[in-house]
Amino acid sequence: MTYRPLIAIPARFAANTSALRYAAEVNARALIEAVWRAGGEPVTLHPHAPGGVADPAEVRERLARFDGLLLPGGGDLAPHRYGAPDVHDAVYDVDDEQDAFDLELARAAIGGRVPTLAICRGLQVVNTVLGGTLHQDMGGPEREHRHLRHAVPLTPGSALATATGADTVDASCYHHQHVDRPGNGLTATARAADGAVEALELTGHEGWLVAVQWHPEDTAHQDPAQQSIFDMLVREAAGS
Repeated sequence: MTYRPLIAIPARFAANTSALRYAAEVNARALIEAVWRAGGEPVTLHPHAPGGVADPAEVRERLARFDGLLLPGGGDLAPHRYGAPDVHDAVYDVDDEQDAFDLELARAAIGGRVPTLAICRGLQVVNTVLGGTLHQDMGGPEREHRHLRHAVPLTPGSALATATGADTVDASCYHHQHVDRPGNGLTATARAADGAVEALELTGHEGWLVAVQWHPEDTAHQDPAQQSIFDMLVREAAGS
């Protein structure tokens, strides 16, 4: 039997689901299936950060058994995590334990050179860990990127351009926040027409880290360019 690289995916907390009697820890099925199609074994990680504090040694130890990491979308990061003094009214679904765990997981992956794909909130987590900041809201419904599919040009020679074999991709977006200042070592390799950063890559660093603000899992089942992003994560994980 062919070995499938193990891809860690931190769960998202859910107050309830239709099939369970209790609050749940979940991941989007489309995301799981995209990793599976790529040849990976998706494994959901329990976010453990009691009191909003994650143990760095514990997180590193847990991550060490995996070949790759996928940081998925989810609710907003608490603005204090990236040094914002105030909280915009549009900020939603902040969870201190989720924040602490995701941030420490990203820190461990970068330090350990674990191949990493970060999606939407995941991109914002990576940017925050590396000292970047976020715009808390893009300016209301007329400017936000919710329920939006649009063409996004890719920087030639970037990891994304290499993975997709394309100079432009059709991105499915669902976000109301975006990067303000990129974190240390991060390069913007895709921008929307309005200037919003749509992708970041870690350059000058051993290892592979690609972060996209859009949701490639939305259309990966029918768009080879989007599926190829997951394919590259699994290929990188297989070589780690």
